[in-house]
Amino acid sequence: MSEQPGRWSRANIYPDMWADPDDDPRNSEGPSPDGELATLQDFLTNYRMTLRMKCEGLDPEQLARRSVPPSTMSLLGLLRHLAETERDWRNWISDGDPLPKLYGENDGDFEGAVAEQEVVDSAYAALAREQAATDAALADHPDLGERLGKERIAGRELMVHRIEEYARHCGHADLLRERIDGRVGQ
Repeated sequence: MSEQPGRWSRANIYPDMWADPDDDPRNSEGPSPDGELATLQDFLTNYRMTLRMKCEGLDPEQLARRSVPPSTMSLLGLLRHLAETERDWRNWISDGDPLPKLYGENDGDFEGAVAEQEVVDSAYAALAREQAATDAALADHPDLGERLGKERIAGRELMVHRIEEYARHCGHADLLRERIDGRVGQ
């Protein structure tokens, strides 16, 4: 008898996907966005939504469950890590002093991802707050070629880096979720 969960999906049309196309909130009606900035924002929105979907329906213990030793990675840790990362991106585009770390140094975002409802609630709140703050800061700079902050990073580079970070961690989330309860998906 295996302790590993069986693979499963809610999708019927494509059983290796998270949801059927008509039920997938990431699918939108109509044409794709016009322009580079709108396209990048659409990709970022979809990856953010994917991460939340991968965490839905899990209790604190499941969200805090680590991948494989010695890794500290968990879905809850990813939520906390991405909140920390959003804050750090604001530091990149700021001319002022850097904002303090949310979870301290040296893997605190993952190490502190413990199976407590308060930690889960706090992680979701921090992620939403930090995403909104970074989005608002970048909304003041719609020219993707504009150089921002002390390091003079282009807005385009930051947007692409944000998409890359979420995409990479959504891949981790796929594997973490499948290990937790067997649910597969895109």
